[in-house]
Amino acid sequence: MNIYSVIKKPHVTEKTSLGSDSNNTVAIVVDRAANKIEIKQAVETLFKVKVDAIRTVNVAGKVKRSGRNFGKQSNWKKAYVTLEKGQSLDFFEV
Repeated sequence: MNIYSVIKKPHVTEKTSLGSDSNNTVAIVVDRAANKIEIKQAVETLFKVKVDAIRTVNVAGKVKRSGRNFGKQSNWKKAYVTLEKGQSLDFFEV
């Protein structure tokens, strides 16, 4: 799998920003078919940081309602990437 298709976007919420401050962990939305090895290679290559550990979560899409019609959001995969000590990754650097 191409490293540019593995990582889709950062997952920035209040909870993930607290984790990045205290545990040196960032959350990233990744391709559903990507495994931990591919995610690690993609993060290290694209962001030039050293990865310590990766935890992945398959997130089920929610059922949403619009009027009397129901629809389902897509399932997606999230990866919690723990960086080694001294490494940092900020998605909003200028």
